[in-house]
Amino acid sequence: MTYVDGFVLPVKKKQLATYRRMAEQAGKVWRHHGALEFHESVADDVPYGKRTSFPRSVKLKRGEIVVFSYIVYRSRVDRDRVMAKVMKDKRIEAMMKSEKVPFDGKRMIFGGFKTMVSA
Repeated sequence: MTYVDGFVLPVKKKQLATYRRMAEQAGKVWRHHGALEFHESVADDVPYGKRTSFPRSVKLKRGEIVVFSYIVYRSRVDRDRVMAKVMKDKRIEAMMKSEKVPFDGKRMIFGGFKTMVSA
């Protein structure tokens, strides 16, 4: 079964186009190093829940929107191999050093998941 990295993060609405360009470049890097799929999705129907919700999970502020992202790999071993290469890639390094990163990484939620069902 495949392995998936998932991310939920707040992005400033005014900088969504900047984030999209950054994500398009990141997708090329991940795919170049072996990821099977790279997806970035912007919130469309994510109500603010009474106890928990996507907006609550990232402490969404006025003027921000939730982005849900996931990357698919062949396996956990393959993910670890791909991630090691991605983290050394100069293109990613340049993106993360930019003073214009359009999201708050401190409020990003991420993790790796074993695929249980794939239909």
